Amino acid sequence: MNSVKEAAAEVLREAPDSVTFDDLMYRLYVRSKIERSLQAVIEGRVVSQEEAEKRTSRSKYRDTSYKGA
Repeated sequence: MNSVKEAAAEVLREAPDSVTFDDLMYRLYVRSKIERSLQAVIEGRVVSQEEAEKRTSRSKYRDTSYKGA
C-alpha cells in the first residue's frame, strides 16, 4: 500500500483543474474507505451476504414498515 502522502498526491494529480477543496476531501475520504475495505478482505474480516442478511434481520433497529421500491 502506498503511504498516505503518496495516495493524497495521486488523488491530487488525478483531479481536474477545477477541483474544489470539498471535492478533494471527498475523494480522499472515499480512497481511504476503499483501502480499508481492501485490507479487511485481505485479513479475512468480512462476512458473506447471507450472514449480513441474517445479522440485519435480527437487528432491533430494523424498520419493518418499509416495503422497498
